[in-house]
Amino acid sequence: MDKNIALCPNDVVAHLGKPSSEFTREDLLKFICEKGIKMIDFMYPAEDGRVKTLNFTVNSLAYAETILSEGERVDGSSLFPSFVEAGNSDLYVIPRYNTAFVDPFNEIPTLCLLCSFFAKDGKPFDCAPFETLRRAGKVFTEKTGLSFEAMGELEYYVITDEDPLFPASDQKGYHESEPFAKTNDFRRSCMVHIARAGGQIKYGHSEVGNFSLNGRIYEQNEIEFLPCPLDTAADQLLLAKWIIRNLAYQWGLDVSFAPKITTGKAGSGMHIHMRLMKDGKNITLGSDDRLSEEARRAIAGLMLMAPSITAFGNKNPTSYFRLVPHQEAPTNVCWGDCNRSALVRVPLGWSHKQGKQTFEMRSPDCSADIYQLMAGLCTAARIGLEMPVDEALKLAAEKYVDMDIHKSENKAKLATLDALPTCCAESADCLEAARSAYEAEGVFTPRMIDGILKALRAHKDEGLHEAARKDPQLMSRLVDEYFYCG
Repeated sequence: MDKNIALCPNDVVAHLGKPSSEFTREDLLKFICEKGIKMIDFMYPAEDGRVKTLNFTVNSLAYAETILSEGERVDGSSLFPSFVEAGNSDLYVIPRYNTAFVDPFNEIPTLCLLCSFFAKDGKPFDCAPFETLRRAGKVFTEKTGLSFEAMGELEYYVITDEDPLFPASDQKGYHESEPFAKTNDFRRSCMVHIARAGGQIKYGHSEVGNFSLNGRIYEQNEIEFLPCPLDTAADQLLLAKWIIRNLAYQWGLDVSFAPKITTGKAGSGMHIHMRLMKDGKNITLGSDDRLSEEARRAIAGLMLMAPSITAFGNKNPTSYFRLVPHQEAPTNVCWGDCNRSALVRVPLGWSHKQGKQTFEMRSPDCSADIYQLMAGLCTAARIGLEMPVDEALKLAAEKYVDMDIHKSENKAKLATLDALPTCCAESADCLEAARSAYEAEGVFTPRMIDGILKALRAHKDEGLHEAARKDPQLMSRLVDEYFYCG
């Protein structure tokens, strides 16, 4: 057996002896019979970004085959209220076999599969987040001859009762070990469960943020994934959040993916690393071990579209309390090498022969619709690659910074950089101004853009930063409201 398959923690891959990309209906039926599977769960993201689940009892092999072949009908108006009317709401959910995994939490042997949405005409539902991402990747390759891969960094806080033994240093939790970090075992268990569900994890560690509040300890953690195709990268992040929350509930812990929990402490982001691929090779670095021309042009597209990307990646008012100076979160449209004050960071890379180089968008957080966000990033990169070469390279050069832009001595440079939106309302205005670029080539539907604009403006958060300065309790109320976002 292939050693990669033998070492794979996904039970379905290990039992069938083949990669998930090759799973067939017959394979899954074989697994159901041989492993005594009693239930099948269909899982899918809705408009609120959370995983939804539909349960089936395996009554017979014939019924299991029907479920896997034909899917099932669901109420689209409840799942996508902004995009689907109640009078014409039926959608079908059809499983994607390559996403199969065994539920690690259910005592009843259960096979889980992520699903795609289809409309009554048998075509993919055009406003489904997964379908939007699929279109973005397809158009990117058609227009550029390249493929676009991504990976996520998932930051979150674990909340426990205060412990007087081995207290941690406030805001100095980066890579902290036990006993000063209290929740490392929980993170390790999360990583094992995520891997069993198909997640390709790079590493996990304790993050900067730690603090005590009202008798509770808040410890920030991060799990980072490996680069992979866009749709797989988004699926992994979706399931990872579901797994972390479920495991926390089992352990009697609380977790939050909220962008900001309290002022003056590190917020949680969901940074997205990207790379450009050609013929299976990473071309983000050139042969001279410097960032390739193609990568700089793609970054130019991200610079151009950055204000509107917040509409996909920063969807609630607390998102914009994270995007403030001196908190390792971006505030302005710029990029740089190894620069955590920049919007796009080019991390320390290795030899181009190893193909590890990426570029990282640092504005998004877990309020994002993961699929819309990655579709937006892919579209922005394509726009940069479609620009006249000289124009794109000029824009990239103008937005490059090699310093911490928030230091007083760099005030002049900071004044030349466009600022990111400061609230959902501004983000909506930026998206509305740029919507034609996202709707081009049919990637985002006008109906989806309308729904996003409506949801952002419903927050009515203009001037919220100033209001919070005058009312210290306002931030607490906002954190409570969006504590379990995304």
